[in-house]
Amino acid sequence: MCAMKDVNRRQFIAGSSVLAGSALLPWSGAVRAAVNASSSTPGGEPRHGGVLRISVDQATGMLNPQQARVNPEYLLAELLYSGLTRLTQQMKAEADLAESWQPDEALTEWTFNLRKGLKFSDGSALTAKDVVASLNAVLDPKNASPGQHNIGPIKQVAAKDDNTVVITTDGPYADLPVMLAYPDAKIIPAAIADGKLDILSKEAHGAGPFMLVSFDPERKVVVKRNPHYYDPQRPYLDGVEVVVYPDSIAEGSALIGGDTDLMLSAQASEFPRLSKSSGVLPLRVASGQFLNVNMGCDQKPFNDIRVRQALALCVDRNATVDFVADGLGTPGNDTPVNAAYPFYKKLALKAADYAKAKALLAEAGYPNGLDLTLIASDKPASRTQLGIALREMAKPAGFRINVQTMAHSTYLDQVWKKGNFYVGFYNMQATPDAVFSLLYTSTASWNETRWNNDAFDKTVKDARETADSAKRTELYGQAQTLMNQQVPSVIPAFFDLLSAARDYVGGYQLNPRGAVFRLDHTWLTAKAPQRK
Repeated sequence: MCAMKDVNRRQFIAGSSVLAGSALLPWSGAVRAAVNASSSTPGGEPRHGGVLRISVDQATGMLNPQQARVNPEYLLAELLYSGLTRLTQQMKAEADLAESWQPDEALTEWTFNLRKGLKFSDGSALTAKDVVASLNAVLDPKNASPGQHNIGPIKQVAAKDDNTVVITTDGPYADLPVMLAYPDAKIIPAAIADGKLDILSKEAHGAGPFMLVSFDPERKVVVKRNPHYYDPQRPYLDGVEVVVYPDSIAEGSALIGGDTDLMLSAQASEFPRLSKSSGVLPLRVASGQFLNVNMGCDQKPFNDIRVRQALALCVDRNATVDFVADGLGTPGNDTPVNAAYPFYKKLALKAADYAKAKALLAEAGYPNGLDLTLIASDKPASRTQLGIALREMAKPAGFRINVQTMAHSTYLDQVWKKGNFYVGFYNMQATPDAVFSLLYTSTASWNETRWNNDAFDKTVKDARETADSAKRTELYGQAQTLMNQQVPSVIPAFFDLLSAARDYVGGYQLNPRGAVFRLDHTWLTAKAPQRK
């Protein structure tokens, strides 16, 4: 059946009382042109010198790299610190402090070889003992680092000598080098990692490309080039100023007016204005960031797979991208893995089929439809937008959905991981295993759906424990197919990541992961204005 047979895309957008007259939907030529925006600024030969002014939309409240929680804090951690590995645009691990690594045949013991002569920004030596102490601090539950459950199933970290670190995992784990690129897995001096982490609330002691000059979290953070960085050619910039603009319109105006050079991220509502502004380059990259509708698979009515399947058959996924992502995204297919990930399996995109949805509801014991309350946090606002879209789309099938929006703090306290039917929002992770293990396996840190599917768990585990790329592709494809068919959550849309830069910024690339920035590879071209 054609998508939205009873209510087509344009009728839905124009006819809904909530959407009528809305300026949220970008049907203008400017936004359609923005669809072709690049993910990077101009390349060419790197050039040394100058200070880059980058804007962020919230305060950089956390200076400790192992406690970073949001993108501005991830940016600071990356500027001031280094990890064993880094994440590339292709979501692969590349050398950072470790110049090479190799696993044993069982994939349970990994040896990381550090670069020779590493130093912290104060000139003191960085050795394997600092790596051991740093990773142990991340893994220590009492430190509550967000990286604790996200850098792999690490059993032990040991120093073989000053330049060699051996990491043992609880079981075979092929993704360890990628997961050690997690934003919080930064290396700090052992003397600080061992009981003196409070120092990092006001000071920076890292081995990153830059070093701290001043820290005013609500206004501006200033860093300068680290003369002890392991690569003598990078960073190309003399320094970076991170400027806080809580208001998105003011932030966009600052870039357009030349008061800043680069935006860390841009709102979809601002993207059209930025795209048509002289001297501004719109930046856009497809990402695995997504909204989902979580259903408690252990409670009625969602413990019946037919109810979940029926709801999924009510969604026009292209229309959802238009409404929720302002057209700047891609359709979802009820799995958190999309084309931005390695091991993605392309499945036929589900189309709305109200006749089949009604039949499934009747078979599940709801011939007269079903009344539901869907909870949405007020942050980001797209959660409520998705709830409204789903409410309207699902009506013809007999779903009567009441959308309830609440403050994000209340949602986190009362609904998240507890509720039966609510809207979630998640950033892309580095690997399929990371997102599956975070949200959908039976032992997931955030097992919101309580789907607890043994076949899915085994498939993900088998994929995690093999290094053979073809076999992993097959297994992750099976995992995606299971989710697509059994619908523990409806995932109708992925968001593109948006940013913008002045046209004299060179070498900057948006990373699909979202928490990776690599400003040591960025420079100011000869077109950049001279500033005192």
